[in-house]
Amino acid sequence: MKAIKFLAGSVLIGASILSSCTKPTAPQAEVKDYTHVSQEKLDFLGITDVNHLSAASKRALDWPDSLTNEWFGEFSVQDLKGDLAYEEGVVRRDPSALLHVDGKYYVYYSKSVGKTDGFGGDIENDKVFPWDRCDIWYATSEDGWTWKEEGPAVLRGDKGKFDDRSVFTPEIMEHEGKYYLCYQTIKSPYDVRTKNQVGLAWSESPNGPFKKLEEPILSPANNGVWKGTTQDRFLVEKKGDFDSHKVHDPCIIPFKGKFYLYYKGEQMGEAITFGGRQIRHGVAIADNPLGPYVKSPYNPISNSGHEICVWKHKDGIMSLITTDGPEKGTVQFAADGINFNIMASIPGAPHAMGLNRELNNNEGFGIFGWGLTHKYVNYDYQHIRRFAGKRKTSHKAKNEQTAKQPKATR
Repeated sequence: MKAIKFLAGSVLIGASILSSCTKPTAPQAEVKDYTHVSQEKLDFLGITDVNHLSAASKRALDWPDSLTNEWFGEFSVQDLKGDLAYEEGVVRRDPSALLHVDGKYYVYYSKSVGKTDGFGGDIENDKVFPWDRCDIWYATSEDGWTWKEEGPAVLRGDKGKFDDRSVFTPEIMEHEGKYYLCYQTIKSPYDVRTKNQVGLAWSESPNGPFKKLEEPILSPANNGVWKGTTQDRFLVEKKGDFDSHKVHDPCIIPFKGKFYLYYKGEQMGEAITFGGRQIRHGVAIADNPLGPYVKSPYNPISNSGHEICVWKHKDGIMSLITTDGPEKGTVQFAADGINFNIMASIPGAPHAMGLNRELNNNEGFGIFGWGLTHKYVNYDYQHIRRFAGKRKTSHKAKNEQTAKQPKATR
């Protein structure tokens, strides 16, 4: 009996030793040493005791030195003259980036007429959104203030085509003497569960004619599952990828010998999170501007945002993140066009910005010198306006006289 007990005890002791030897241990949290931080940096941040640091102070000390005030500024918005001035009963919205060709500025935009009916009525004939039943039009200007509407650039497709209901939210790209318009498309009927796609047209002149591709260049992911048949976009059995419902706001940027198609994704069963609507951005990449475009395996490439606003900056891509998500109101940079990090807060940036990329001198806020945006007069009608941005480097009280200070680098 004693022998049996001894054997059992030996087994238990051995199992205990084996367990203690093989059980993985949790990684220890890294304890960072901040005693090496320069006095100049501590003084700039107002930190006097590195032995007692709050979480906020540690984050500030960890900010990269590349964070400067070159992105901080303020915006104003003004009405335009000519054909892009507000017109009752007409929707003009979603201005593209500007082209400047032979002394003229060009802008492309969504245009429709009539009020918005919404869902629940005759979805075959009603207008469910302001961007429903749109065509893409363009206008020109010599000074950026007074515009002449030139006519349609891309019309809706014939009945039964993937773009027969609406073509809208365009973006323009010039590459090697050719002009490429990418845009959102909707096929009838338009209900709340309708999935939209991205189309593309190209021309050898900014005035067209633009030749449409027969098939879309981008579609939503096909891995979400709706729950039931009721037209309720929040009822799902499975949400799927971040872009399982919609692909919106396309913009193509030539980058590193390829073509990067940035877009906004909306997920089936979209939620409201602590940052607002559950909106994220993605990218699809092609060797040719006409495609095929392949979605990056690293999608989504943002956790926030709404309309796509991207541009080349130095050796990478900048992105303005607005409206939705925990990182809204920031500009972000990715040297590889995919891995974006916050560079600065951008308060008050206009929505749906059409950039004037001629101003892109890689000096931060200069890209926002002026461009176009749109304004909601009401839910039914919107019109295009001009914005201006001005870098802000200091602040003072009314009538305060201050010596000119050197620019802060933190």
